This record gives sequence, C-alpha cells and structure tokens, in this order.
Amino acid sequence: MPLILFNKPFHTMSQFSPHPTRDTLANYLNIPDIYPAGRLDADSEGLLLLTDNGQLQHQISHPDHKQTKTYLAQVEGIPDADSLARLRAPLDLGDFITQGCDARRIEEPGWLWPRNPPIRARAEIPVSWLVITLSEGKNRQVRRMTGAIGFPTLRLVRIAIGPVSLQTHPLWPGEWREISTAELGLDFPSVRK
Repeated sequence: MPLILFNKPFHTMSQFSPHPTRDTLANYLNIPDIYPAGRLDADSEGLLLLTDNGQLQHQISHPDHKQTKTYLAQVEGIPDADSLARLRAPLDLGDFITQGCDARRIEEPGWLWPRNPPIRARAEIPVSWLVITLSEGKNRQVRRMTGAIGFPTLRLVRIAIGPVSLQTHPLWPGEWREISTAELGLDFPSVRK
C-alpha cells in the first residue's frame, strides 16, 4: 500500500484525468491506482498525499479524523494583532462559519522554493507571510478567510498534513517520495483496497 508524499506545483490540477490546458498529477506520477487524499486547488501549491487504499484516503482527508493541515499564505498587506485574532476565531464566510484555527505572522521561510511564475510585485503594497493551521478544509477556505479580514492571499502553499511536513521531507515542486503510515501518525493495517 503506497503512501506518496508529493509537492504539487502551482497550476497543476489535483487529478489524474487529462485537463485541456493544465498539467495534472499524471504529468508527475506514474504509479498505478493511486488517488489524492484530499485536494489542492490549481492556484495552490505544496503537500498532497496519495494512496491506493480507500480507507486510508478517507482517514487522511476526512475532518472527523482531525489531520490538521498547515499552510503558508503570502498576503497583501500586514495584518495587525486584531486582524490575526479575527482570523483565529470562528469566522463567518457567508455559507459557513469556520472553526477556530492557529494563525500567526512569520518571516518568509528561507527554505521555500520560488514560485513559477513569480507573484507580481507591487512596490506600493507591502506583503507579509502567515502560517495557518486548520482542522477542517473547505474549498478555498484559507483564501476566503484572509480575504474576509481584508488581506487577500497572493500565494498559498500547504506545508504539512498532520506531522508530515515539507520542512522535514524536503521536495521541490513536482517531486515525490513514499512514506509510511507510521510517519503520518497512523497505525493502519497493510490492506489493499
């Protein structure tokens, strides 16, 4: 039962089926019968886990199993303490209210790869970096959260799922490696789907 850690490049679709204009997972992974455990939208980069086991896929991606997801968000502007407090608290996004999360401002990580293509720089508008850890993961949630507090996301990189991180398992965009379920903190039997 492979468990694959993959660094999804920017603008790559989280699917194996062909897309008319964008790369898909099939451009990078030639491993039979694996599927993503969760998704990242095309405009997001970073950690994606894939497996051939449906039960494991569910255990990784379903919110009931509380695998936290950690993101780096480059945002337009510099959030102050009040803005960060709003981000951490349950936030009404119109169609749902988020659960509380961990969010703080950080310096741009030195280990982070450059995005291709780069973010458009605008000298008159400062940017800052946030690290945000969620225990849920609705569609475009981080982008919607930072936008709701007035700091639109310019770049979004998922760096960790549970204890597995791109800091401890460094991969460049498009690279992958196999890991064990134990590394993910799961005691999961080796059963094929």
